[in-house]
Amino acid sequence: MFAVVVGGDRTAVATGAAGDDGVNDHVVQVRDRQPHVVMLSTPAAGRDSDPEASGIVQLAGRFWLVGRIRLDARRALQDRLAQRTGEFHRSQSDALLCLRAYAAWGESFIAELAGDFCFALWDDERRCLLGARDRLGVRPLFHARAGSHGLMVSDSLAWLARRLAADRDLDELWIADFLCVGYSRDADRTVYSRINRLPPARLLSFAGSEPLVRRYWRLELDEPLRLDGRGYVERFLDVTGQAIADRLPDGRVGIAMSGGLDSTTLAACTVHASGDPARVVAECFHYETAMRDEEKHFASLAARQLGIELKLRVADDLTYDAAWRTRGFPSVEPSLSITRAELDRRTALAQADLAPVWFFGEGPDNALVYERNAYLAWLLGRRDWPRLAAATLSSLLAKGADGWGSTLARLIGRRAVAAGLPAVPPWLDRGLVEALRLEERQAGERQAGKTKERHPWHPEAIASFNDAIWPSLLEEFDFDAALSPLVWRHPYLDLRVLEFLLSVPPVPWARRKLLLRRAMRDRLPHAVLERRKAPLAQSPFVEPLRRHGLPDLSPGGPLARFVDVRQVPVVAACPAGDLNRLLAVHALDHWLLASPLAPAQSGR
Repeated sequence: MFAVVVGGDRTAVATGAAGDDGVNDHVVQVRDRQPHVVMLSTPAAGRDSDPEASGIVQLAGRFWLVGRIRLDARRALQDRLAQRTGEFHRSQSDALLCLRAYAAWGESFIAELAGDFCFALWDDERRCLLGARDRLGVRPLFHARAGSHGLMVSDSLAWLARRLAADRDLDELWIADFLCVGYSRDADRTVYSRINRLPPARLLSFAGSEPLVRRYWRLELDEPLRLDGRGYVERFLDVTGQAIADRLPDGRVGIAMSGGLDSTTLAACTVHASGDPARVVAECFHYETAMRDEEKHFASLAARQLGIELKLRVADDLTYDAAWRTRGFPSVEPSLSITRAELDRRTALAQADLAPVWFFGEGPDNALVYERNAYLAWLLGRRDWPRLAAATLSSLLAKGADGWGSTLARLIGRRAVAAGLPAVPPWLDRGLVEALRLEERQAGERQAGKTKERHPWHPEAIASFNDAIWPSLLEEFDFDAALSPLVWRHPYLDLRVLEFLLSVPPVPWARRKLLLRRAMRDRLPHAVLERRKAPLAQSPFVEPLRRHGLPDLSPGGPLARFVDVRQVPVVAACPAGDLNRLLAVHALDHWLLASPLAPAQSGR
């Protein structure tokens, strides 16, 4: 955990931080004159060290930085710095590289950085504080005003909330989004109205007046990448290998591996990058009673061929903890994760015993969306007749009669599910719905999605990576990592990999992820390569919630501000597709009553 306070009560910050969190903070008073600047850094509870924590570093007595930083392509950054400054510094920490980049380029330095990071930087000569978050939001950063003239920045929402004990008003729109979709659609909101998240790819600057936030990067895509067939495979293997090499720890590395193509491909590339199968351990979660699941079978085939250790973990009793309300886990915001936090803690501790760093294979499902119609229409509009003819023929030959039938079935199923669930749950308080104009908000977002400018040939893929669900998902990994001494990393979200995957022509390379299947032809078993995409038959919550039920909601408590408790169904009467939203009601009720960071009273 780290924090920086500019202005405000420096004595309270410097002397009171340690007592609140139960640990000894490393506190540096950077500036002992107006404005007061205090930096603090401390290991997270339950772990002695974080490989990405920078501590507090300084350069030339002018620049100071604290944060969590893991840079990609360090050598390329060092080369650019040497070209810029005439000096080459090889053995330096990522934090010091960031400071040298800032000294060389000023605020435009942020465009030179790639990786997973959140940090705060103080420029003593300019008397300016900068806060930065990486481009996809792998690491979180928060900020809040300190009095009328100061600012606090931290990667810990809990740390900031404790310092606003008297001003922890709730953000009703954040809570409404949580109850509707499980996360905030606005990436800059938190559950507290006076604390903001810094969205991904943003740089915050504060020089004593109002904090300014600007976007420094957008995910953009121009022309499709044109290579020969083998060229796409070689480029994929090259950029994925670079991404993995930049994320490998010194010892063993873990892979969250199902029996699907994405995670087994990640495992195969990790074995190749590490040069030693003994350095790689995989873990597969599979179901035995809740639903039909073949992950164990296919993961075992892949692990056997790769020569890596595989841990099999039955997931039936790991998705919901029937005793979750009695566990006493602190939750800084309402979260569905609280309903399995104790189970996640045990799993994370076991994973940390196997490897300090774990890879997660999310990314290709979104980047390699098979957007045949958009791509063909784009070629038609450009009158690119040779490529249009080739892509059309490729699509027809690859699809086949069985393929078209499954597509129709999926489309019909999606429409049925979407039509069956109201955008706003009927149990939300009507006064809240009307005050926040939630139904208009939902309708407006749907209309905006139809009318706003969309990418011409890869619209669904590009839009998916601009959705606020990504930083929300990635922060869930930080929640898991806080339960044990491990770090999650995401090689497919490396910009070199992601931008390459998005630039590959969807026809034919995204059809059943042809690119990955070609790249893994000699590395993974044929059965894994030819396996059809196999989503879970139902939500993992269905069976345990039907079996255990949910505890009673608190009558007349603070939940009534947001939910009409009389309208909330019991589990047996709730459609399976709405169980997540029902669980969100219970998670919010528990948080309002039990969290030490929830406001003491929550009435209007």
